[in-house]
Amino acid sequence: MSFFLSLIGFKGLVALIGVILFSFCYKYSVGIFDFIERQTMGTRTYILEKFDLLFIEVQPEKITYALLALSLGSGGIVIIIFGILGKWVMGFILGLVFAFVGFKIPRPIINNLVSKRVKQYEAQMVDGLTLLANGLRAGLSVPQSIGMVVDEMPAPLSQEFNVMLQQNRIGVPLEECFENLAKRVPTQDNDMFVSSVNILRETGGNLAEVFDTIVDVIRERVRLKQKIDTATAQGRFQGMIMAAMPYGILMMYGSSDPEAVGKMFSHPLGIILFVVATVLDFIGTMVIFKIVQIKD
Repeated sequence: MSFFLSLIGFKGLVALIGVILFSFCYKYSVGIFDFIERQTMGTRTYILEKFDLLFIEVQPEKITYALLALSLGSGGIVIIIFGILGKWVMGFILGLVFAFVGFKIPRPIINNLVSKRVKQYEAQMVDGLTLLANGLRAGLSVPQSIGMVVDEMPAPLSQEFNVMLQQNRIGVPLEECFENLAKRVPTQDNDMFVSSVNILRETGGNLAEVFDTIVDVIRERVRLKQKIDTATAQGRFQGMIMAAMPYGILMMYGSSDPEAVGKMFSHPLGIILFVVATVLDFIGTMVIFKIVQIKD
């Protein structure tokens, strides 16, 4: 290494490193810029798309301000607070952690809201399809039966069916409206419902009887899912206990010997180890929940 450095010199080494970095960035420039876009403006676009699925109207500028407040705002406040206390190093480290968490936390929160809405939709499908079948038996057309579901059922089922009805009224074919519904709410029950409607509208058949069959299938699936949730409840509870145990032990040690625990948060190495332990605890918790989560 010393011979190589003496051969090209320090400036030559810097230039060589620069050429290597430039070549790497040039070769993978598309992927790098895509990654940067996903982690910056892509996050805002993702949140806006999910808000559209949740029927929440928010201006894009407000999403940008909220992301900046959660990331740079929270990190800056932490740095200032610890700086006032004279602990700039710890404040800088924790500020970076808070800024990173603040920027990443909106996605899982939004995904959780969308997941809850999908579960509410699935729970309402039995009543909605039963009402739809009764409307067809009474002699109503498919759009008229959908309108009856919109009037009688609560959100989110009424909202999704209303979107489908509005699309059909402006000239979109009914088959395409059903396909759009399956894209907005991607569940197995919804795919089965949409596929049966589109197939029977082309080939002919009794839609009311098919809806009754789908309702029976959904009811059996709900019963099976409840049994699975009951069987995996112990695993989820154990995961939560194991995730909270390190912090409980830390609180016990902190109450019994606060000086010893305080040294860990006053030294940069202790702070780094605490952050690493927190990240590993989070990863372990996610692994446990992935294990006990049974896919449909």
